Amino acid sequence: MKRTFDIVVVGAGPAGLAAATAAARAGRRVAVIDENARVGGQIWRAGVGKPHASSARDRAIAEFDASGAELFAGREVVDAGAPRELRAWIDAAQKRETFAFVQLIVATGARERFLPFPGWTLPGVFGAGGLQALMRSGYSVRGKRVVVAGTGPLLLAVAAHLKQDGAQIVSINEQAPMGRLAKFGAGLLLRPAKIFQGVGLRAALAGIPYRTGCWPIDAEGSERLTAVRLSNGRRIWAERCDLLACGFHLTPNTELAALLGCAIDEGVVQVDSNQQTSIAGIYCAGESTGVAGVDSAMLQGEIAGLAAAGLRQKATRLYSKRDAEGAFGRAMNRAFALRHEVLSLAKPDTIVCRCEDVTFSELQAQASPHSGWTDAKLQTRCGMGSCQGRVCGQSLEAIFGWRNRSIRPPLFPIPVAAMCSAPLNENEDSIPVSQETSR
Repeated sequence: MKRTFDIVVVGAGPAGLAAATAAARAGRRVAVIDENARVGGQIWRAGVGKPHASSARDRAIAEFDASGAELFAGREVVDAGAPRELRAWIDAAQKRETFAFVQLIVATGARERFLPFPGWTLPGVFGAGGLQALMRSGYSVRGKRVVVAGTGPLLLAVAAHLKQDGAQIVSINEQAPMGRLAKFGAGLLLRPAKIFQGVGLRAALAGIPYRTGCWPIDAEGSERLTAVRLSNGRRIWAERCDLLACGFHLTPNTELAALLGCAIDEGVVQVDSNQQTSIAGIYCAGESTGVAGVDSAMLQGEIAGLAAAGLRQKATRLYSKRDAEGAFGRAMNRAFALRHEVLSLAKPDTIVCRCEDVTFSELQAQASPHSGWTDAKLQTRCGMGSCQGRVCGQSLEAIFGWRNRSIRPPLFPIPVAAMCSAPLNENEDSIPVSQETSR
């Protein structure tokens, strides 16, 4: 089936909601496509039996609901069909849909960055954000001893959530040195709201060791995790735990933008002052243009929505706020930049590509001044599994400098039959947008 809209927004996180609301208020027919059952994205995901408490979230969702934009949930965009069309897969119904648009806004957000170290594939080792998402889906951490490690502001937020849900936080270990964090904190003096947010999180974690310049070097256990060994560069010690929540900041989701031909530079989608990409009529907002937090994502989304709706003059009023949030994001990324020690944790037998069981030694054998992602794929199958390089790709880029420049459909795994089916008959399958709303 095929649906036609003035503006299609991919992603229902903060940026996508802001973009859709602004465009719909301007009188445009707007569709929002998201893989999750409910709006909010990863950052505003609601928990089972207990809504995610956030005034910004509640306000954004209420405004979106009142805007007239239509939500198409449970759909993954897997391909770009004809020009100005996207193909989405509905796994629950095992069918494909086509969305035609005049303007497109990509708001696909970011994902956690993982780095390989001995034992990181053991049961009990989670991504920090991944564990938080599991908790919101009903996974119980009550009474479990948890070590939190890695880098980025997410560590404190995850630790606070874990403690609130009954976990015993053993320690929080941030790989960035104190000097960098202190400089970053000093730069927040003109942003009291962000300071208060950080102070509030730290107060909620009072009494829990918080170490800077400290990182995990391996996870111990045979059948499952039993302890984590940590280092501060001077000494090494082990901490007993049931779970390890470990993530090394965030990395933008740029696959859809790349598939559409949008310019990508230094791992982020390139946009102009109106959030328009290098392809006319295609906009990008939020973490895909660079990780800078919720406030930045919402401002970018609103600008993109207004610009796509033809209200560029109105969008200019938000430029200064958007630019200030962008500066905050750049400062944050400098503060939490990876130190060289965490890029050399993998041992020869450490699995790097979890989908295809490719070890670090196999990848090292492919490393040369002229090698890259494609060579590694051809020789080892690294990145050819079900995640399509979303996990190992960022590790290889950080460690070897290899960047995945080959983005092809489908963007997510789907049945072969879905790709081999006969072309859709638009005359028979086209559905007026007024006939179905999936909110």
